[in-house]
Amino acid sequence: MLSLDFLDDVRRMNKRQVLNRGGGWSGRVASWGVGSAGSVLPGPGPRSLTDAPFSPRPQLYYQVLNFGMIVSSALMIWKGLMVVTGSESPIVVVLSGSMEPAFHRGDLLFLTNRIEDPIRVGEIVVFRIEGREIPIVHRVLKIHEKQNGDIKFLTKGDNNAVDDRGLYKRGQHWLEKKDVVGRARGFVPYIGIVTILMNDYPKFKAELFGLLCLLLLLHL
Repeated sequence: MLSLDFLDDVRRMNKRQVLNRGGGWSGRVASWGVGSAGSVLPGPGPRSLTDAPFSPRPQLYYQVLNFGMIVSSALMIWKGLMVVTGSESPIVVVLSGSMEPAFHRGDLLFLTNRIEDPIRVGEIVVFRIEGREIPIVHRVLKIHEKQNGDIKFLTKGDNNAVDDRGLYKRGQHWLEKKDVVGRARGFVPYIGIVTILMNDYPKFKAELFGLLCLLLLLHL
């Protein structure tokens, strides 16, 4: 059996060792603490990964990557529409009032241009004229069929007094199927008005682009 003096000596030695360590277990409990129901309170222990200094560079990379994915997705959708509709421009915006009251400025048109579909009188077509960058949307007024089966046609705007021969290139009196960009199959009114504003007011285009860049910078 151990004597009481020996046990007292052991207790004093243990207490001295704890004090010499500068806190030991007692210091660790003090730093973490004990809350209600025995829960440990957070203290200045090891820092988590979320406490690391924030660097904006990875977020910038993610934003650029997301922007690239959006642009790529839009291009893929556009190419898909071209394949499905057979038109090089499946969606166009009406820029003039020559087709009123059928279409107004800002109307968004959906086009198809399948080779097997014949061109008919009264059909609304979008066509290109040599020397003009912007396509024109007008109605087919007349059709002229040659003996070999080739089709030529004449167009006119519903709101115009005369046909489009004055718009065609010099010496051209008819359009051919190769001039057609597409035939109107549907429309959404006035949704393309922003395109008209950018086309008529270049300053508005620059301001809109600057606003988009500012929003992108603020979002980073």
